Amino acid sequence: MLSYMPSRQHAVNAPAPEKRPSRPPRSPAGDAVSVLVLRVLRLAGRLTEAGDVLARPAGHTSARWQVLAGAESERATVADVARALGLARQSVQRVADVLADEGWVTWRDNPAHARAKLLALTDKGRLALRQIQEAQRAWADELGARIGAKELAKATAVLDALLGALDAA
Repeated sequence: MLSYMPSRQHAVNAPAPEKRPSRPPRSPAGDAVSVLVLRVLRLAGRLTEAGDVLARPAGHTSARWQVLAGAESERATVADVARALGLARQSVQRVADVLADEGWVTWRDNPAHARAKLLALTDKGRLALRQIQEAQRAWADELGARIGAKELAKATAVLDALLGALDAA
């Protein structure tokens, strides 16, 4: 966690508004980061909604789709999938367990680790993932055409820089 970020308890233990010390205004760069963060959070919600719509015909949600896609290589553990998605291992484990119980994925022995099994798609899971990916491909092509590849590349560069700065902190 960033050294200057308060713990999660700060909201619970914060003094009443009239007793809070006044804070200096943020810098223009700090304001820009704050605006960007709010937009990214809103975008994340909208992307989850869009993913749910894309995955629904195959009987899935965005969360299930992400785990199915993580299992596609058949060389990933739950921890690997969680790291790639920036999620908690436990949340990915819960989804993977449901997918396994329903026959979309299976567990394989991992030669590199005795306890951490590899997640693998079943034929049923591979078919569902292919259906979702085909829908996503058409959706991405349409959306990308509206915005343009150059603009999207610029946005990606900014987000990569922000991720790098957060990782360095």
